[in-house]
Amino acid sequence: MSRPSLPYGSWPSPIAPTALVAGASTPTDTQAEGGRTWWSQTRPDQAGRIQVVRRDADGTVHDALPDGWNSRTRVHEYGGGAWWAHDGVLFTASWQDQCLYRAEPGSDPVILTPQPPQPHAFRYADGDVTPDGSMVICVREDHARPAEPAGTAVTPDRSPAGDARNELVAISARPGPDGPAEPVVLVAGHDFVAAPRISPDGRRLAWITWEHPDMPWDVTALWVADLVPNGETLALQGIRRIAGGRESGIEESLLQPQWSADGRLFVVSDRSNWWNVYRVDELDGGQPGLVALHPVDAEVGQPAWVFGQSRYAIAADGTVWFTYSAADGAHLVSVAADGAAHDHRVPFGSLQALRADGNRLVALATSPLAEAVVVEFGVGPGPQAPVVTVLREPRNLLAQFGFGPESVSRPRRISFPSGERTAHAWLYLPAHAEVEGPEGQLPPLLVSAHGGPTGAADPSLRLAVQFWTSRGFAYADVDYGGSTGYGRTYRRLLDGAWGIVDIEDVCAAARWLAGQGLVDPERTAIRGGSAGGYTTLLALAVTDVFAAGASHYGVADLGALARDTHKFESRYLDGLVGPWPQAAEVYAQRSPLSHVDGFDRPLIVLQGDEDAVVPPAQAELIVSALERRGIPHAYLLFAGEQHGFRKAENIIAAIQAELSFYGQVFGFVPAGDVPRVEVRYADRLPSRS
Repeated sequence: MSRPSLPYGSWPSPIAPTALVAGASTPTDTQAEGGRTWWSQTRPDQAGRIQVVRRDADGTVHDALPDGWNSRTRVHEYGGGAWWAHDGVLFTASWQDQCLYRAEPGSDPVILTPQPPQPHAFRYADGDVTPDGSMVICVREDHARPAEPAGTAVTPDRSPAGDARNELVAISARPGPDGPAEPVVLVAGHDFVAAPRISPDGRRLAWITWEHPDMPWDVTALWVADLVPNGETLALQGIRRIAGGRESGIEESLLQPQWSADGRLFVVSDRSNWWNVYRVDELDGGQPGLVALHPVDAEVGQPAWVFGQSRYAIAADGTVWFTYSAADGAHLVSVAADGAAHDHRVPFGSLQALRADGNRLVALATSPLAEAVVVEFGVGPGPQAPVVTVLREPRNLLAQFGFGPESVSRPRRISFPSGERTAHAWLYLPAHAEVEGPEGQLPPLLVSAHGGPTGAADPSLRLAVQFWTSRGFAYADVDYGGSTGYGRTYRRLLDGAWGIVDIEDVCAAARWLAGQGLVDPERTAIRGGSAGGYTTLLALAVTDVFAAGASHYGVADLGALARDTHKFESRYLDGLVGPWPQAAEVYAQRSPLSHVDGFDRPLIVLQGDEDAVVPPAQAELIVSALERRGIPHAYLLFAGEQHGFRKAENIIAAIQAELSFYGQVFGFVPAGDVPRVEVRYADRLPSRS
């Protein structure tokens, strides 16, 4: 029986805008200890706060923090690693004041760090706890005092004067009788520090550093020191660089140091082109070296945009477990202490936040057919496949919204020519259980440029993508050159070429799909957030491939970004564009604002008014240029939002506005009660029948 035909874009989707937030509580991280499993989850219907949840060994589940608490840190502005657990106790940063707190079951959190002299001046993240539970070692970002001059810190300083200071500090794990004690600085003088990890015997500390202008996916260094008592606190002795750093002569990104129960140190490195797991040999004598554990042509690591990521874990018996994603989905690899390795295909698309507790593993698991879940793997020695138990189920989308498997658009991996290179994308074609498009017509296409730009398209089920495909859009999520997932060489394609390679690849994707007869070339739009917003703006300004676009907090002026952005990204453009201000002319050439005469296609701009990464002034410069030229456009500024939208009402308003905008541009009426966004100069939109 044939399905009724409706114009593409106007299909009555089971995914209303409210479905993106109604009951949504996406898990964002996991930890496991003492038979307990912890995870954090977003709560868009509660102003986008992050709650930490504890599942006890008997299966009971508890919110670990009081109502209204937001476990989130502002370190690097992107955060991550805002909480960690030890022996049933939760340590967490508070979004409200950025201080560190201790939360015991059944008790309100108690503060562990002094209040800063200015709001949010001291920020904490990415911690570990000594085996006896007495001390916390974590990252502190200090905005109260500028970076110290060279020679006054523990290790040589390279930070420009006036920068925030990024340090590793030791903090008492319990408040004293006189309140929080001042944290003790253990490591300072580097531009950035991350991943302090304490050995199981409490005698050593490993950590990662990197220096401007490198980013953590460019060149980092691995350090180790002895951890010794110093009165009521701790100190470091015998600090030594184990691997990495520009001084080594090897360009490699080292990530995620971890200790095994018997004191062996492991780390992830991309020295082979792929982020793989390495064992550190000769740690106790001689010259330490890295030995590949079980090489795979796939990424075990991922760009450290946020703290606390983990794609491998070490079981109590010494077996190292790591995960990678391939064309057939997620793999979980075990490498025993004797080197015996077994590669297991698991029934998910990817695994994130992989952690060990004894001989069990926990992780976040994603799939193209279901939202992310928290899972446990029962593992043992030998080749047997891990036994999977789902600890935290996703929403029942069929029962809640009537969104069943037959309406899911399944991602298809595509590779296509882009000049003399090959680029990649995930393609989603329109899918609906009850309607189809008109005979002889092709669907409109949304080309998505991910953020980062050192990010990657995510093929897991995302209602924000299915929202479009279930309405009759095709959706191409492009992994342009510079993206993660294809090795270091592909990731470095953007070196000096941001605004060139990414533009070539998003345009090539649109042209290739049109050439394959899959999409309507006259109704092709580009959308993206942050760095993806930059690609969106520049593609509209300098090419004629796209008929419209949507910029979510996109970069409009590269020079302004280099001058005004936060410390973490303040030198990022040195590698992507060139050193500032020496390469000011290149910055101008690559900035969308320098090509305002090229803006002749409709554009919607969505922006948060508290965005410290891409300030609202960037968006307003573009909007002013569109206004001067009389180009159809819409502009929405959301109060209380930072870099990315977290509040339910704003998430809903943003996607409704974008849908209404495309309806007006491409000539269809969206199904449902979708508010009509005001488009300036709407009378100049092309007439479409």
